[in-house]
Amino acid sequence: MSLNDAHAFAFSLAATLMVSIVIFRAGDGSLAVMPAREYDGDASEIVHEIDPFAT
Repeated sequence: MSLNDAHAFAFSLAATLMVSIVIFRAGDGSLAVMPAREYDGDASEIVHEIDPFAT
């Protein structure tokens, strides 16, 4: 997934689910997104975090 696609998907998920979403680099180098509370990987692999409640 490209960085632009990952951001668009993360923003959509954050707005729909109203939870924080992280964009992270997977083991094969690709980008992926998931809810922040479910992410248990290395914090250094997080590219960006989307918080729908941030002002």
